[in-house]
Amino acid sequence: MKSTFVLLISLFAFTSFSSAADKPNIVLILSDDQTWTDYGFMGHEFIKTPNLDKLSKRSAVFPRGYVPVALCRPSLSSLITGLYPHQHGVTGNDPAPLPAMNKKSPSPVYTKLRADLIANIDKHPTLPKLLAKNGYVSHQSGKWWEGNYKRGGFTEGMTRGFPERGGRHGDDGLKIGREGMKPVFDFIDKSVSENKPFYVYYAPFLPHTPHNPPARLFDKYKGKVASDHVARYYAMCEWFDETCGQLLDHLDAKGVTDNTIIYYICDNGWIQSEDKRGYAPRSKQSANEGGTRQPTMISWPGKIKPKIYEDTLVTSLDYLPTMLAAAGAEADIPKGLPGLNLMPLIAEGKKLDRDAIYGESFAHDIVDLKNSEASLLYRWVIQGNWKLLLTYDGDVGRYTSSHPRTEKRPQLYNLKKDPTEESNLAKDNPELVAKLAAMIDTNWPLKQAKAITVWND
Repeated sequence: MKSTFVLLISLFAFTSFSSAADKPNIVLILSDDQTWTDYGFMGHEFIKTPNLDKLSKRSAVFPRGYVPVALCRPSLSSLITGLYPHQHGVTGNDPAPLPAMNKKSPSPVYTKLRADLIANIDKHPTLPKLLAKNGYVSHQSGKWWEGNYKRGGFTEGMTRGFPERGGRHGDDGLKIGREGMKPVFDFIDKSVSENKPFYVYYAPFLPHTPHNPPARLFDKYKGKVASDHVARYYAMCEWFDETCGQLLDHLDAKGVTDNTIIYYICDNGWIQSEDKRGYAPRSKQSANEGGTRQPTMISWPGKIKPKIYEDTLVTSLDYLPTMLAAAGAEADIPKGLPGLNLMPLIAEGKKLDRDAIYGESFAHDIVDLKNSEASLLYRWVIQGNWKLLLTYDGDVGRYTSSHPRTEKRPQLYNLKKDPTEESNLAKDNPELVAKLAAMIDTNWPLKQAKAITVWND
C-alpha cells in the first residue's frame, strides 16, 4: 500500500512537472508613450537602452511593427483581445464629458457611462482568460483601464480598478517599475515554486508622464540636448530600460529564461515637445508614424531564431494568436481575428501570408459608446512601402490641437524614402490612392461616417 502511494505521488509530480515544462512562460513587456525611434537598437543618437538592445540580439525583431491605434486604452484593449477598436468597442480613453460636469464629482449618469465602457472587456475572450484554460496563472501590473485585473482574466494583479477603488487607468498597478519590481518578482517566484506556467503582463507607467526620472539619469542627458523637457523624456526611456533589465535578470536567476517567451512592444508613440511638457504633433493620438509605428521583439531561446525582419509588417493584433500558438493552445485562438500567428514565420521560416496592415484613429473622448464611427478621425493602410491615410469628420472633443485635420486630401507616403511623412504623393498617384482607399473600405465597411477628403484638389 505504501509503495503504491509513493508511486502515485511520483507520477503526480512527474505529470505536473511535464505539464509546466511543456508550456512556455510568457512575459509581455509593454512600454508606455515611446516613439519608434527612441531605442539604442533602433539607432537613436542619444537614448541608451542597453537591456532592450541585449534582448534585441536574441529576438525576432520587427522594426516595422505597428499598433492599430495611437492611444493607450484602445491600444491595450486591442492587444489583450486581438481586435480592432471598432470591434472591441473601446475607441477612446474616456466617455465624452457631460455638459457642466464636475470632474471631481462626476454625475451618476457619467459613472454609468464609465462602467458601460469597461463592460466591453467582458464581451470578448482575452489572452489571460484563454491561457487560464490551458493551465496558466497570470499577473497584471502597470497600465490597465478595464476595471479590476480579474475582469481581464488575470489570476493575480495589482489594479483594483473602477468602481472598486475608482482607479481610472491602473491605480496601484502604476507603482510597478517606478517603485520597484517586488509584486512581479513574487509572482514569478511563486509560479516557479508551484511548477505552473505563467503569464506576466508588465506595463509600467514608463516613460509616461510625469517625466520625473532619477537625477542621475536627467543629469546624463541634460548636457546632450538643448531642451530640459527632451532630456527628461530621454532619461525616462533609460529608466524604463533599467526596469526591463531587472525583470530579465530575475528570469535568469530563476532559471526560466530558456522556457520563456518575451514579447516587447509599446502602446503608442510620443514625440517630446521641446518647449513644453506635452507631446509634439504627429505622435500620441496621431495616425502618423510617430503615433502608430512600434518596433516589436519576440524572444524564445532555442525556438525562435534571432533575426531582423526589416521589411515585414506586423501589428499588435498578432500578439494574441501568436502567444496562444506558442503555448500549444492554437485550437483556442478565436475565429476571425484580424491578426496572424507569427510562429510559422519566426520559428519555422515560413512566409507570412499578409499583404497589408490597417489602422484607425478616434477622438480621445468617446461621444457615443454604441457608435464607433461618431468619433472616427482617421483610417490608414500600409501595403509594402506605401501608406494611405484618410481623414474623417468625427467629433474631436477636447483634443483639437492633437488633430488639426488641416490636410483634407488623401495622404499618400512612401515610407521607405519618407519615414517621417513629409511629402504627400497622393496627387501624383491617383490610381494607387483609389486602390488603397478601396482596401480600407473593405477592411472596415462604414455605415455612416464619410471621409472629408477633397479628392481633386
